[in-house]
Amino acid sequence: MSSQPTGRRRHLPNSPFNAAREAAAAAIKPIPVGARVSHERHGLGRVVALDGERAVIVDFGSGDRRRVALDSAKLERL
Repeated sequence: MSSQPTGRRRHLPNSPFNAAREAAAAAIKPIPVGARVSHERHGLGRVVALDGERAVIVDFGSGDRRRVALDSAKLERL
């Protein structure tokens, strides 16, 4: 058997995996610029920019800016 892919993946509109992905994307609530957040590892910070619809740039102080995904369990809006 070959481990190489045989072709392009097909899009299956009725796949249950698509429904789960769409539900997860709909559950993500945006965080506005300027909002205070808490991160499990980095501590308190403030959102300074949006990075698309799924991530934010957070300033944790002392110039420590990090990109954090909105669906991250470690990020909490205060």
